[in-house]
Amino acid sequence: MNNGKPNWWSRPSSTPEAARIPSPPPSGEADGDGDFPLPAPQPAAGAETSDMTDPAGPTEPVETADGATEHEPAAAAPAEPTVLLTKSEPPAPADEAPTAHLPVTGGHPADAPPADAPPAPVSEGPGADTTHAAQPAPQPLHAPDEYRTPPYGEPGPWAPAPPVQRPPAPVPPQQAQLSPVPPHPQTHGQGAGLPPQAGAPWVQYDPWGAGGSGLPPAPAKKSRKGLAVAGALVFALVTGVIGGGIGAYVERNGGLTTVELPQAEGGDTDRAPDSVAGIAAGALPGVVTLHVKGGGSSGTGTGFVLDAKGHILTNNHVVDGAESSEDITVTFSSGETARAKVVGKDTGYDLAVVQVTGVSGLKPLPLGNSDNVRVGDPVVAIGAPFDLSNTVTSGIISAKERPITAGGEKGDGSDISYVDALQTDAPINPGNSGGPLLDSKGRVIGINSAIRAAGGGSGDGEGGSASQPGSIGLGFAIPINQGKRVAEELINTGKATHPVIGVSLDMQFNGDGARVGEKGKDGTASVTPGGPASKAGLRPGDVITKVDGQRVHNGEELIVKIRAHRPGDRLELTLTRNGKELTKTLTLGSSQGT
Repeated sequence: MNNGKPNWWSRPSSTPEAARIPSPPPSGEADGDGDFPLPAPQPAAGAETSDMTDPAGPTEPVETADGATEHEPAAAAPAEPTVLLTKSEPPAPADEAPTAHLPVTGGHPADAPPADAPPAPVSEGPGADTTHAAQPAPQPLHAPDEYRTPPYGEPGPWAPAPPVQRPPAPVPPQQAQLSPVPPHPQTHGQGAGLPPQAGAPWVQYDPWGAGGSGLPPAPAKKSRKGLAVAGALVFALVTGVIGGGIGAYVERNGGLTTVELPQAEGGDTDRAPDSVAGIAAGALPGVVTLHVKGGGSSGTGTGFVLDAKGHILTNNHVVDGAESSEDITVTFSSGETARAKVVGKDTGYDLAVVQVTGVSGLKPLPLGNSDNVRVGDPVVAIGAPFDLSNTVTSGIISAKERPITAGGEKGDGSDISYVDALQTDAPINPGNSGGPLLDSKGRVIGINSAIRAAGGGSGDGEGGSASQPGSIGLGFAIPINQGKRVAEELINTGKATHPVIGVSLDMQFNGDGARVGEKGKDGTASVTPGGPASKAGLRPGDVITKVDGQRVHNGEELIVKIRAHRPGDRLELTLTRNGKELTKTLTLGSSQGT
């Protein structure tokens, strides 16, 4: 300022005062307490020291005892903390800017006396040389104010107080020439601007810097976002653990509540008549289970109703051991039981007819035509395998006119059955014997009689000579055309007739075909005189190779082919005699069966 008054340090120069404060020296270069000095601005040569005014408002001159003029803040100015001032000299000329030494508290610079040293004399007078003179110790004008502001004019941003406050250092006596400066009331945080304490660390303070740099940083507040994220993670973890526990419990125990499984609603239970279910539903009321006792043994078989009179058709080997009607019990599909008597039986055909009386509501099964059956036709078998009544199995016709023999336990051949059978893969087991084999329309086309054993032999439904007690898919049934004829004869006469050609066969012949024996049984003629073969011109030693064009390989097959016909039927036989092939035609005779 060039208004003739002293130029006060009330505002920062172009370069902020904090920028001219040197950085603290490295550790160990300062005095023993680890602080560093903050030197006050140095006055120019010949300049006089001056008091500093409060920059917060206008100042008023105050005259001291020695005639010097000092300025005090106007009464209307806002209160500011006081600073320590040295005694001033008379004002310098207007064209020379005065400077002032500002004492800095805290550090102990090398050129400054210690705080407890006696105050240095202050040079007075207009010609005093203050450049090389020793700097006097600063004399406080009043008692130290614990709430003063930094000594750089206008206070900068306020900062928190140091974490530890210590008692202030001893204050040297005030100079008598200076008028005490009244303390300003505390307007900011307690402890701001306190003098440094012995051994306390100091940091550089920049009152003009932003955010109070150089002061210990305020503790960072915990982020609400971080707390929310942490809470969400804890919630997710707890939820996952609870959910996992519930899932494990449900998996092991089948749920927390009563289990209700989905189920289809009740609907139409009717089935197509040509389906297995439809066939079984129509046939089961006409199928019966037979339990037979006699001869010290018992067995189980199956039969089916032929008419309303109570006649039931079954196999001969099922009822062969029964001696009276008390030995045969018939059980119907409804569970009703009745006693049955044997009407007639035939060993050669392995067929028998029994009859029940006093039973109402009988349902006879319709009979089909076995000559119309073709290989591959679907079939259904019903029986009581291993005494499991009303068992239904299904399959197809595997072959036709399969010549089989069954029985032969007596050893004389009187109990051997010769059947030109229908072969099926429908499972047939012991207990199925005598049961019906039905076509796709529920009509009986065969009587289940035998199964093929895995050991290579053939056996009846009760096991017979079979070594395999269960089905291997090779079952055989007597064609219903043959069964019908035999059943009618047994019902009407009690006996069945067998077609014959009137020859005795050599059953030991190993060649291909059926050879007529040289001698008959008991030494009689092998060709019955006047019989069908004799009339056709057959001779002993002739080998029959075909019947109606069908090849035969042994004597058993020839018998089977003949018994597949009725007595009185005409047959064409192809034979070999002395290496020549001949053809003979004959009419079948009849013999009484046993």
